[in-house]
Amino acid sequence: MEKGKVRFIKNPVIEEPVWKRIIVESNLPESLTPLKNLSRNLWWVWNSEARELFQYIDAEIWEECEHNPIVLLDRVSYNRYKELENDGHFLSKMHAASELFNNYLNDRKTLEGPEIAYFSMEYGLHDSLKIFSGGLGILAGDYLKEASDSKVNLVAVGLLYRYGYFKQTLNLHGEQMANYDAQQFSKIPVEPALDADGNWVSVEVSYPGRNLIARVWQTNVGSVKLYLLDADHHENNEADRFVTHHLYGGDNENRLKQEMLLGLGGIKALNRLGYKSDVYHCNEGHAAFIGIERISDLIETEKLTFAEAKEVVSASTVFTTHTPVPAGHDSFHNDLFRYYMGFFSDKLGLAWEEFEMLGKTRMEEDHFNMSYLASNLSHGINGVSMLHGDVSKEVLKDLYKGYMEEELEIGYVTNGVHYPTWAAQEWKEIHKKYFGEEFPATQLNFEVWKNIYNVPDAEIWELRKKLRQKMINYIKQRFSDNWIKRSENPKLITEVMGKLNPNTLTIGFARRFATYKRAHLLFRNLDNLSKIVNNPERPVQFIFAGKAHPADKAGQDLIKHIVEVSKMPEFRGKILFVQNYDMNLAKMLLQGVDIWMNTPTRPLEASGTSGEKGVMNGTLHFSVLDGWWVEGYQKDAGWALPAERTYDVQDFQDELDAETIYDILEQEVVPAYYTRNSQDIPEKWVGFVKNTLANVAPNFTTGRMIKDYQDRYYNPQFDQAKKVKADSFKLAKELAEWKAKVAAKWDEIEVKKIEIIDGITQKMLMGEKYPVRVWVDLKGLNAKEIGLEVVITENEDGKDRIVAAVEFESEKCEGTVCCYKHIIKPDHPGSFAYSFRLFPKHEALPHRQDFKYVKWIN
Repeated sequence: MEKGKVRFIKNPVIEEPVWKRIIVESNLPESLTPLKNLSRNLWWVWNSEARELFQYIDAEIWEECEHNPIVLLDRVSYNRYKELENDGHFLSKMHAASELFNNYLNDRKTLEGPEIAYFSMEYGLHDSLKIFSGGLGILAGDYLKEASDSKVNLVAVGLLYRYGYFKQTLNLHGEQMANYDAQQFSKIPVEPALDADGNWVSVEVSYPGRNLIARVWQTNVGSVKLYLLDADHHENNEADRFVTHHLYGGDNENRLKQEMLLGLGGIKALNRLGYKSDVYHCNEGHAAFIGIERISDLIETEKLTFAEAKEVVSASTVFTTHTPVPAGHDSFHNDLFRYYMGFFSDKLGLAWEEFEMLGKTRMEEDHFNMSYLASNLSHGINGVSMLHGDVSKEVLKDLYKGYMEEELEIGYVTNGVHYPTWAAQEWKEIHKKYFGEEFPATQLNFEVWKNIYNVPDAEIWELRKKLRQKMINYIKQRFSDNWIKRSENPKLITEVMGKLNPNTLTIGFARRFATYKRAHLLFRNLDNLSKIVNNPERPVQFIFAGKAHPADKAGQDLIKHIVEVSKMPEFRGKILFVQNYDMNLAKMLLQGVDIWMNTPTRPLEASGTSGEKGVMNGTLHFSVLDGWWVEGYQKDAGWALPAERTYDVQDFQDELDAETIYDILEQEVVPAYYTRNSQDIPEKWVGFVKNTLANVAPNFTTGRMIKDYQDRYYNPQFDQAKKVKADSFKLAKELAEWKAKVAAKWDEIEVKKIEIIDGITQKMLMGEKYPVRVWVDLKGLNAKEIGLEVVITENEDGKDRIVAAVEFESEKCEGTVCCYKHIIKPDHPGSFAYSFRLFPKHEALPHRQDFKYVKWIN
């Protein structure tokens, strides 16, 4: 081998690296500390100055982290922070936003009125806090924001879910895939809830053979504190940790465990934190266990009996039902319910059968119903729209035997939406300009909204065009990103994106994909639909979004069908389904589309709020007359399908409704949009927008909604509860004792004689007087305690309707027998039915159905 030539080099032995973990925490410069305070209170969600501030820091990261300022501040580089420290414009904006925030909180340090404790299974506050699935949660989230804005003294309780609700993706075939991403609690706006001594609060809830331990977290929503219970930690076994993994996740047993944690654990948490609320609001039956936990507390601490404690709890509880069908109300099989709740009857001093009847109408029922429990422990019960109030009477009528549906003390408060959250910034600027700088503080003055008529048509139309363009740009980006990720044909992506037109009449349909929502109506006649969307002079495009529950195969099949239709050559770029409907996408759609369409089977839409958000933004509503739209619809401010049902067979009704939709689109909607004046402005359409904002939108704000709750429920029940609790619960004890006395005698009460002209054999004449006397043996009760009335009904379309219910006067009493007298004076002709009814009376009863004893006299 020649000198200097290398023959071979052996491979070295290389040791594996030993990696040592180092954590580099975000080190926010002291001069920028206001950013941390702003990021930790969800006030920023509805404050444009704060949102713009976070976006300014790094617009790209702001989008990547889905508008989560806590993650944003963690990801921004040290160099960028140094730049911001020397950015005078940014510092000025930061201090201005911080001053706004601090002034906002200072204005709310002292709150007047009763303290409300609000319980809900979910809250939709922002996409970064995944503790909601849909409408119920969004409504609850808006309510907390409004409570803060309106200076309502309110504290809220819910559950903190590790995975929340699912994130939706669609595969190439349009099949929904449910993905669950774990929340890192350090990256969301929650912090440990501390007691007066600075200790992290936890509570225990009894499960069979063990106790679940839940940690309590605090989320700040402006001035409102939301406490969230979390079972996912090492002190619980795996099965119990799962309780707060998924919203509405797992089987019925897990649902019961969740509701025990929310109701029983929620009250324990408030007690540990030192709250003594005046009124408790149970938002849906999920939270109904709050009533029995409060009763248990009163029995233990105040030495009341169950009956006495129930008077206190019922007087101070409001129950809101959101569900229009019996099957939608949570219930648990007797065996399961007793396995978990069997210990509770002893705590209340009740026999098991007595306890069980709090959630039943008949002992032989095999399920315990949570809405029945909530109703039995609440003086105030309401639906969430005028129509739903009536529907709720039908659903809950079995609780009130002896009364007709129309008599039931079940009211309504129509849902509303939080204006600062859902109104586009562009609209807010116009409203400030024409409604006054103090708006939206003046939103309850409906006359202020009529100033929209002072806005030039051109200004409104330019705004609508701007919002539509903004939405189309957002949809294109989001849609193409999703399609690329699932490896769609690039040619198809290009074709669809190219056809999506910012100048085309755009109709949105986005909501939970349940079959009763009838998203399929539009696709009943594809030839008709193709003719509408492909009109060369007046085209239309539809954008769909929404999730189906992972267990709802029919809803998932509907999504798949829409995706399949959207890929047909004639519908590409005309029908679009955008995956993973979230709050940010909802805002873009509601602000940007021209029409918001809703086609539920009536009366299965309890309220609905997405359309309410649309009208805040000049988006016209086209819907079945169901839910809120029954109250909201006005001519020349949207469109409505007829309320009357034509066919009993649902398929025939769907066919008719579909054809009606096609006809209204072609004959009314499309011409109104495309008929332009010399300035290319659709005057009729803009007129509809103005009518919507002037006459529809102001009725459906959370400002109006929370005032309705105060006027109809919170304040009256606060007054009643004060009376019941005064003087060491004197009235509560008196009422319980009186009810027990009446109940003991009730079955013995006997009607001795009735004197009345028989309307079957003799006719009554209008204007004439006919005295009626009824002698009743009250068995030791007095006439002030027992009322007698005649109920007169008239049959209309096969249904009896009350014409009059008139109470008799007590004429005289001899021994235990009292004579009741009334003079009937007919005032209009017809064929009527009548009957007599006995009922207990007490001046302190909030209403008759609080004491359900009633006796019809045959």
